[in-house]
Amino acid sequence: MTTTTTTATSRSSSKWTYKDFTWALSLFGTAVGAGVLFLPIKAGAGGFWPLVILALIAAPMTWFAHKSLARFVLSAKNPEADITDTVEEHFGKTGANLITFAYFFAIYPIVLIYGVGITNTVDSFLVNQMGMESIPRWLLSGCLIAAMTCGVVFGKELMLKATSAMVYPLVLILLALSVYLIPDWNTSMMSVSPDWGSMPAVIWLAIPIIVFSFNHSPIISQFSKEQRRVYGEDAVKKTDMITGGAAMMLMGFVMFFVFSVVLSLSPEQLAIAQEQNISVLSYLANVHESPLISILGPVVAFAAITSSYFGHFLGAHEGLVGLGKSRSKAPVSKIEKASLLFIVITTWIVSIINPSILGMIETMGAPMIAAILFLMPVYAMKKVPAMAKFQTSAPVQIFTAICGIAAITSVIYGAF
Repeated sequence: MTTTTTTATSRSSSKWTYKDFTWALSLFGTAVGAGVLFLPIKAGAGGFWPLVILALIAAPMTWFAHKSLARFVLSAKNPEADITDTVEEHFGKTGANLITFAYFFAIYPIVLIYGVGITNTVDSFLVNQMGMESIPRWLLSGCLIAAMTCGVVFGKELMLKATSAMVYPLVLILLALSVYLIPDWNTSMMSVSPDWGSMPAVIWLAIPIIVFSFNHSPIISQFSKEQRRVYGEDAVKKTDMITGGAAMMLMGFVMFFVFSVVLSLSPEQLAIAQEQNISVLSYLANVHESPLISILGPVVAFAAITSSYFGHFLGAHEGLVGLGKSRSKAPVSKIEKASLLFIVITTWIVSIINPSILGMIETMGAPMIAAILFLMPVYAMKKVPAMAKFQTSAPVQIFTAICGIAAITSVIYGAF
């Protein structure tokens, strides 16, 4: 009886099912957030041909990293272990504290980014679409951040349901916009003759925004635990298969959106969008004559940033509370309130200052994500005995490590 059950599970683990498709959609939905709205600006800045090369490496880069992280979670002795438990098992308390610290600093800057992004999106909409005067930045950003934070604090369950429900309409609208822009495609981007000598540097410097925009690591822990619960020892086959499906969906959908936007604008227009520090949809709304894009662009940008803010705010708050509890004997309720105030006030201050969103993604968000997502699982495969049977092939490990190192070193290079 046991052999029959094991054989059936093994056979089902190698087949693609509807449940697998829904998991792939969940991974896909986690990745499709506000980062995608800034991706065309950075990815298209180097011209058409570097963008083609970035599109070709985006899928394997995303798949290899996420399947390695899923295998890392599966390597824990306890089938209920999440990523933090697995880190503690393999690297001890010190390693767990270090990873918790790194994970907080991978998520917290994204909250700051969304604070700036939502302020600029609403300001651009009020001025360009509604014909109003700009509201003082300190007041606009304060009201928006307070409203979004109240949504998280007082209606957490409702917000989580709302953000989950928002993902799929957002995906459909972005797909519709990608198709809608096809008649506006022009050759201005392709007419720029490529400088083959500088192309490796252009691609290298664009890797952090790819890492940020395609990242769905926050859901990998729960996803891996569920596959292990259902498929046991055969869970690796499933996680490899589903993360591969999600990577292909991201490659097909997101890069179609990026190419559609980039081909409908000129290099000069992309530079203006970056200078104005707004998402590509807000910029399209400002320059496009179509009433549909004028309204839909800012609405989609607002929804994408808001939905991403909720999830990342919760993650950053939990991470900061965790760090506080490990270093302070104060009551948990006080630590939670102090953490909440710290995140809200710093987000408000950064939103008033209005630093470059792309600069923040590259210098603050992507390096920590790259360290946890690309480098930690590869390091574990070499150093942790329990990871021996979960190792990916040597070429996959080398490619994943190179991409992680490239994301981190490009930030260091760009700072000088």
